[in-house]
Amino acid sequence: MDIKPKKRLHKPEWLKIQLPEGDDFQYVNNIVKKHNLHTICSSGRCPNMGECWANKTATFMILGDICTRSCRFCNVKTGRPNPLDPKEADNLAESIKIMGLHHAVITSVDRDDLDDKGATAWAEAITKIKEVNPETTIEVLIPDFDAIPELINKVIEAKPEVVSHNMETVRRLTPDVRSRAKYDTSLQVIKHLSDNGVTAKSGIMLGLGETEEEIYQVMDDLLAVGCKILTIGQYLQPTHKHLIVKEYITPEVFEKYKQVGLQKGFKFVESSPLVRSSYHAEKHVKA
Repeated sequence: MDIKPKKRLHKPEWLKIQLPEGDDFQYVNNIVKKHNLHTICSSGRCPNMGECWANKTATFMILGDICTRSCRFCNVKTGRPNPLDPKEADNLAESIKIMGLHHAVITSVDRDDLDDKGATAWAEAITKIKEVNPETTIEVLIPDFDAIPELINKVIEAKPEVVSHNMETVRRLTPDVRSRAKYDTSLQVIKHLSDNGVTAKSGIMLGLGETEEEIYQVMDDLLAVGCKILTIGQYLQPTHKHLIVKEYITPEVFEKYKQVGLQKGFKFVESSPLVRSSYHAEKHVKA
């Protein structure tokens, strides 16, 4: 299936953002570089990077910056990853302490090259952050680990406050948008999290050709497996090599989806064009 339109659409006014700048932005940037860390903010070209970094918050990306998958929406580098950094957990925990974060968000590349998909390193990172920063709450945005319960349990047992795993798009478009991940596999991951008492969260992008009915079906599927929090944002094409935006959804439509999601039963719904998985994540601990 080809979900590309015949020509690129012009970006609307509501998607214009300020470029990152200011002393607080540089402060966070310097810490990240000094401790040899990676952030999905820069690797994923997040449109909220300027706002979040200016507020001294960031979403850290562990297990390196090279992903073993090549999803057609994602700007993270793909290929053969480097060996894991044995100092990564220590550097991450220390950076969070220096920044004085009350809430930290951690994500990672996929590491299908590792026997445990990186689950052990995930657990070590969460444990170290809590050890060094006992007052800091943590949200983690995890890969699917091929829905292997033993690997997901490593993350659960480290006790992050919120665990997120993104559906990314609707069932019909999943094979074209995601390189290896499957729709039902992601639902299995979220169900396992919820069944084990974890506050489960997920997110989707709009503008890839999905229908309103398909969006509501994702909501219903997520609620059926115990998902409590949903983020909905506009897909933005990172480079000319990635999937082209098929539609720019208006802020009014995003607001409608938010209200529908809340009426259906989600505890929190973040829905607007520039929303990304970790946007306002500190609020979601309350779920």
